[in-house]
Amino acid sequence: MQHSNTIEFRVWGRYALFSDPITRVGGEKCSYPVPTYQAIKGILESCYWKPTFVWVPDEVRIMNPIETESKGIRPVAFSKGANDLSIYTYLVNVEYQVRAHFEWNLSRPDLEADRNENKHFFIAKRMLERGGRRDVFLGTRECQGYIEPCKFGEGTSVYDNTPPVPLGLMLHGLTYADEDGSGWMSERLWRPVMENGIIRFVRPEECPVIRPIRKQKTKEFVLEKNIQSCEALYEEVTGDGMDTALL
Repeated sequence: MQHSNTIEFRVWGRYALFSDPITRVGGEKCSYPVPTYQAIKGILESCYWKPTFVWVPDEVRIMNPIETESKGIRPVAFSKGANDLSIYTYLVNVEYQVRAHFEWNLSRPDLEADRNENKHFFIAKRMLERGGRRDVFLGTRECQGYIEPCKFGEGTSVYDNTPPVPLGLMLHGLTYADEDGSGWMSERLWRPVMENGIIRFVRPEECPVIRPIRKQKTKEFVLEKNIQSCEALYEEVTGDGMDTALL
């Protein structure tokens, strides 16, 4: 089902590294073959984010062949005060098409006055046309990404008309305390299947494995104090007032 506030876009980059952050503590990093729900959500938040709502990725289409490249990296070993040596395995020459929508964050009743679907939708579309409000990263800081609007399903994927590909147990995403009101940060896992190059994400609450990580405090937001109203934000990014026809 396509929602009224659905956006569709193309994202691409030279390198990408999608992984479970919990598995990175040893220093080595190895990418999943496809982007996770959380990585797509992070790209959407780089495009436009407010705590009033939560981005929900619906599906991603893999356009280019899944290929990897390993590199020797010298990260800082903070416990030793010197550089260390690690091997990072990246995806190379990636391109994806994404369809997603947003839903109100019902765990933030303090921002109920900011729930105006049309305003947020048009701001998100404007930010997408401009390539995002903030820099886009494909999994990690060193993997620069680029986004632009597109029609989901247009063009040819190398995985069109291929048999279903089970991808095994993968990270789905992280649930933060201010998104479900539980007071906990938790990790979600699932078993995606790629069909004709498309992965359709399950909703966070439908993931078969949910593991609590740690307790987490919810940050307080007050309109016009530490967060802008969408009217003020629209005026900032467009240089114009919000058209009352959008209300």
